[in-house]
Amino acid sequence: MLPDPTVPASLLAVLGALRGSFTSPTFSTFAALVTGLIANTGRGTVTGMLLGANLTRHWSHDRAHSFFSRARWEPQTLGASLSHLVVRSLVPDGTPLTVAVDDTLFKRREKKVFGAAWQHDGSAAGRDGIGYGTCFVVLGLIVDLPFLPRPVCLPVAARLHRPKGEQTKVELAASMIRFLAACHWGRRIDVVADAAYHGKALRDLPVSVTFTTRLPSHAVLYRLAPPPTGRRGRPRLKGDRLGTPAELAATLAFTAQAVTRYGRTETVFTAETTCLWRRDHLPVVRLLPHPHGEGASAARGRH
Repeated sequence: MLPDPTVPASLLAVLGALRGSFTSPTFSTFAALVTGLIANTGRGTVTGMLLGANLTRHWSHDRAHSFFSRARWEPQTLGASLSHLVVRSLVPDGTPLTVAVDDTLFKRREKKVFGAAWQHDGSAAGRDGIGYGTCFVVLGLIVDLPFLPRPVCLPVAARLHRPKGEQTKVELAASMIRFLAACHWGRRIDVVADAAYHGKALRDLPVSVTFTTRLPSHAVLYRLAPPPTGRRGRPRLKGDRLGTPAELAATLAFTAQAVTRYGRTETVFTAETTCLWRRDHLPVVRLLPHPHGEGASAARGRH
């Protein structure tokens, strides 16, 4: 059994807020592995965690590996506890939660790793942009820290994505967002994601959630559906065609906005219009001009 003094007191005080997600023996293993992950300067493998905690000669490696395969703890419960800890410590009361969603590929070489496959890799050097490994959809809270000039993203949930599996990346993201909204009921949650995250799964998000993503350049936007006429037949599901983002950008009036990004405050020009993107039923669309004058777009939906 790892004695508590082995874990720094300041770190143990933070991890203690997560103790309810584990049994007593499992929490001891968890605390040791987190300590080893922080102390290890190499790859964050299970063996590397043991090496960082200086436990390679004191623990059986199976104890660390079984923590992830057989121990009694639930990642979703841990994520909920972690999100409450982050919000309670770093987010002012009443402030909306800003959440980022993205996916990352952990490269693997072995052929029998569960969930590993050739799939998209945003850090790939080749033109194909693919790599072999396991892909996780990650949800993180964006917070400001007093000692940093720009905000940071603290991951609180992740789901394994299997190509040709039961759920798409968008569906996995939507399920995590719904769970986070249930954990922080009554608080507004503003989610941001890149252009890969749009689909039917976003239709059923809670009313307290907004979702901001980048629209495809060929997206066709429509006015909201008109009220029923009372005549026989199915009522209209969409209004008149407004056009693509580039077509709308040519007709809308833009206003200057100060935006802080990458540690710098810059002026951008934005325009806002209420419309409908038929594919996802997103009711609010903001248009941003392309740096070279062409219309680019970002969709922000309130459900």
